[in-house]
Amino acid sequence: TVARAPQWLAGCRLRPCWFEPTFNKHVGALCAGLQVHVEDPAYYNHQEFRPWRLFALAFKALRRRRPDYPLWADFPYEYEFNRPAIDVINGSELLRQWVDDPLATPQDLDALARADESAWQAERQASLLYS
Repeated sequence: TVARAPQWLAGCRLRPCWFEPTFNKHVGALCAGLQVHVEDPAYYNHQEFRPWRLFALAFKALRRRRPDYPLWADFPYEYEFNRPAIDVINGSELLRQWVDDPLATPQDLDALARADESAWQAERQASLLYS
């Protein structure tokens, strides 16, 4: 899946890691994961690093590899009873629907996110002290 959007890895390095959760599901089990490391600050460019897209891609990879895995928590979250927790955390159903759509591509997610990102850039412009 990363091969479909290698630009989403810009500005970071992924390293494998292992850990034992101390609460919730998988408590006490050795689990594998990834650490996201920002590369040397001399080369880091916050305009290139896209963590939201990177983790969207990780969810998409997991969904493709294990379609039966219960990726989305199915319990009330933050006093919200009618929407999945991921939709509350993400602000809409956009991410979840993209991940769950087997035909959706990274370019599709870029197109979906671009409008919100442009609106945010315009809204924050007046608050920037340094340009």
